[in-house]
Amino acid sequence: MIKRAKQPYDAFLVLDVEATCVQGAGFDYPNEIIEWPVCLLRWKDKDYKGKARELEVVDEFRSFVRPTWRPQLSLFCSALTGITQDQVDTAPSFPEVLDEFRKFLEKHELIDPETGRRLTRFCFCSDGPYDIRDFVIPVPTWLTWDVMDVRRVVGECHAFTSATVDRDAQRRPAGAFPLPRRVALSIPRQLLALGLEPFEGRQHSGIDDTRNIARLVIELARRGWKLEPNTPINPNRRWPWMGKRGKVLEEYYP
Repeated sequence: MIKRAKQPYDAFLVLDVEATCVQGAGFDYPNEIIEWPVCLLRWKDKDYKGKARELEVVDEFRSFVRPTWRPQLSLFCSALTGITQDQVDTAPSFPEVLDEFRKFLEKHELIDPETGRRLTRFCFCSDGPYDIRDFVIPVPTWLTWDVMDVRRVVGECHAFTSATVDRDAQRRPAGAFPLPRRVALSIPRQLLALGLEPFEGRQHSGIDDTRNIARLVIELARRGWKLEPNTPINPNRRWPWMGKRGKVLEEYYP
């Protein structure tokens, strides 16, 4: 029987944004967020000692976002994400979306409506460090804490499982996918690595990616993994193209 781990966090906000992009652009391209989807997870069975292993999705938040620097989506971006020009043209701006998301946090009593102070220990989770580290500019105060890189945790879980399998081939979890040691863990591969059903929905749809990452977090909890931040976020990070409050300097990136 899998033992329940002592879990230091009470809630998890799984996030996978979509952003503007052009084919062939490098990592320094000023991407603008065009979809902000979040799944809120809470424990079903946390006891007075803080031990738990059953997470469930209790709510979702989703909004498309209107880009302002380059309002016209590239054909490449629409084909990749499935997001249409009409959807972003009629969407609120990113600051407006953050205001609405803050109300979502307040509704679930995660932050204080007056001060923004955290009322409970919650952790943002994403597939890799990029969504929050590179795309959220400027970083709101309630997002300045470290986050959990789910891909990294799945990799650690897979490495542990592989080592266990090496010792005893009969102990591999049912359905687990034996990945090579050096392989990029995309979301579908992570699901396979944990023996879960295949990806549900459309890849690179923000809400579908987010729901599948939530499935990974739920499975990691079920396996007794301690869920906590593992990736530092620097709210003062600057890109060469950034002007005041993260606006793009046109002379740098015309």
